[in-house]
Amino acid sequence: MLERFEKFTFSIYEIQRCWNKIASEGMERYGLKGSYAIYLIAMRRFPGGITSAELGSVCNRDKADVSRAVSVLESKGIIMRDKSDKSYRAKLFLTDRGAEMTEQIAKKAEYAEKIAGDGLSDADRISLYHSLERIMGNMVELAKQGIPASGDEPAKAF
Repeated sequence: MLERFEKFTFSIYEIQRCWNKIASEGMERYGLKGSYAIYLIAMRRFPGGITSAELGSVCNRDKADVSRAVSVLESKGIIMRDKSDKSYRAKLFLTDRGAEMTEQIAKKAEYAEKIAGDGLSDADRISLYHSLERIMGNMVELAKQGIPASGDEPAKAF
């Protein structure tokens, strides 16, 4: 059991480390942090605009991180906010420059995902992503509820 936990933990850590490296290298040419890639990819799905609060929710980031990223992306002309609303509720949009840049980032992300998943069938991918979502949901609940005091009690069914 502990060996499985170690394998899972080390695998997730290594995937995250490599993602950060790849994203940083990809965003470097735009003078941006690698972590901003997730915001741009998410905004691409919302051509009608998205608020900072919604962006934080979609990207699972806190308000401060979103605000910093939005400020930088806006100052570089990559995104713009709805001029009629100056608040945190204002809709954010990709500029033409931002949309072009995001398209290039998306192509690289798709290529990286293809290479990373080399050897997986479509069924393997579906199963993998379903399993990861399930594990993530269970871990979120476990983090909220905490591990039982004895540590050997079975976790509640989520």
